[in-house]
Amino acid sequence: MSINSFFSYSWEILTVIGALGFFIFGMKIMSDGIQKAAGDQLRTILRTMTSNRFSGLFTGFITTSLIQSSSATTVMVVSFVNAGLLRLREAIGVIMGANIGTTITGLLIALFGFSKFSLADATLPILAIGFPMIFSKKDKVKNLGEFIIGFALLFMGLDALKGLVPSDLKQGDMLVDQFDTVITYLSGFGIFRIPIFILIGTLLTVVVQSSSAAMAITLVLCNSGLIPFEVAAAIILGENIGTTITANIAALIGNVHAKRAARAHFVFNVVGVLWMMMLFTPFTNGIGMLVEYMGASGMLPSTEDGTLIGNPFEQKEAIKWGLVFFHVCFNIINTFLLIWFVKQIEQLVVRFTPGTDTDEDQSFRLRHLGGSITSPEMTILAAYKEMGHFNEILTRMLGFTRELLDTDIDPKRQKKLMGRIEKYEEITDRIEDEIGDFLSELSEQEISEETSKNIRRLMTIIHEQERIGDLLLQIAIDRERIRKSEKALKKSQIADLLRMMDLIEQGLVVCTGNIQTDQRLLSSDKAQGIHDDINRLYQEVNEKAIKQIQKGKIPVKPGLMYKEMLGSMERIGSHELNITELLLGL
Repeated sequence: MSINSFFSYSWEILTVIGALGFFIFGMKIMSDGIQKAAGDQLRTILRTMTSNRFSGLFTGFITTSLIQSSSATTVMVVSFVNAGLLRLREAIGVIMGANIGTTITGLLIALFGFSKFSLADATLPILAIGFPMIFSKKDKVKNLGEFIIGFALLFMGLDALKGLVPSDLKQGDMLVDQFDTVITYLSGFGIFRIPIFILIGTLLTVVVQSSSAAMAITLVLCNSGLIPFEVAAAIILGENIGTTITANIAALIGNVHAKRAARAHFVFNVVGVLWMMMLFTPFTNGIGMLVEYMGASGMLPSTEDGTLIGNPFEQKEAIKWGLVFFHVCFNIINTFLLIWFVKQIEQLVVRFTPGTDTDEDQSFRLRHLGGSITSPEMTILAAYKEMGHFNEILTRMLGFTRELLDTDIDPKRQKKLMGRIEKYEEITDRIEDEIGDFLSELSEQEISEETSKNIRRLMTIIHEQERIGDLLLQIAIDRERIRKSEKALKKSQIADLLRMMDLIEQGLVVCTGNIQTDQRLLSSDKAQGIHDDINRLYQEVNEKAIKQIQKGKIPVKPGLMYKEMLGSMERIGSHELNITELLLGL
């Protein structure tokens, strides 16, 4: 190969990569823009997702249709599962809907990318509309502008890809001959030819990291006559498997539930491809009959004389629509076949992705933050779930502390409880630091004013929670100091401490419920009522303790430590109320 040929060949490869990058970049900008615009409604969307498998299916379809990326939807779903916002069974329904939604991309490309009127011809005016919008001070207008620009860039990239492959190729052209040689060779593998082309489609999607981009490439090659319909259909099946790789990569740094959701996506698509392989020839023949009928009836663009003569897959219009219908029909049929087996898919992925952590072990790390979070709004939602997990840890810690107050306790159990309380206090410190790091990193990004307010609110709340952990440890330490002194606490004093602990536990339950409730439905009445009860009991028991110390019924040193325990409990009640008021924005 001469130097000139080498540079020419390299230049062509770079041009193809650039055109593909143009397409993928446009899709990313469009997807990010619509996700940001819908960010504030994510809670509502999640409530819709969780009702049943069919509403999840519909939600997955609508979401993918809007953001034009099944990969983005499935990565988002994996993030939801990782954050505890969706259960695995609910996530599987959404993933199934995403597989149908991704077919919309093929329809749009066929309608606007390959028709006589190509949307690429109007991309500059579309950019002219979107460009001023991205400078708006209103977040929704700005996000909509990003979506419009991404939409335009997507079709500019598609037009660039089409331009690299001439549409008037015919036998004898070098490019056609090269493709024919490769396809003829691979077709010689008999019954293994379809799996080979499926593997090629899988690898293509893994490389470009976008099933929509892979679909566009397949349409371009098929529309130009470089690959026949049967080969293109098999490649599209492979693209359905390849698109699952993105979610599985995202799940690598997630928890076991996120990994299971990603595996479920893989299982769903692989099972679909397996049954399609067995029915591949009759299915493609059926699609051919459908396209032939629709072309002849005038329902689709057809040949110049208005009919599709002979083999429908020898004509470009028929090939284009045949591939689109193949993609749509396969995904719809596969979804409505497997939606009845969601439970079995869930059991399968749980079996092959077992959890290795015990419940107690999982308490010692973040559950909901740390995976792949797709947007600032998602991080906020995950942080709220993490605060609920934080309160679960505090509830356990409170249970250990309450047990430690008892007078009749085995010394070994006493030592074990103290060790657990100390360990849990270290956990509360670590959780505050880790959530704080996530939120600090988030605050450095380009975020809305509402997200900024949420970050400040969350930072304050996790500090309030960490202070509760500190006070529970202090109560335990004071209790152990009194136990080691010559004078033990009286049964009436222990009973008063346990009464206080009961109210604190009630306050923590209400506080956890408030964190998990939609802020629009929140009320501070219960939290305020429990706080008032804690204050009244504190005043009553504290005055009693002061009188007993003054009369010499309680030694001064143990008495002061007893009063300090009461004061710590009263302060915990105040922190619990503060959390509810912060959630309400008071």
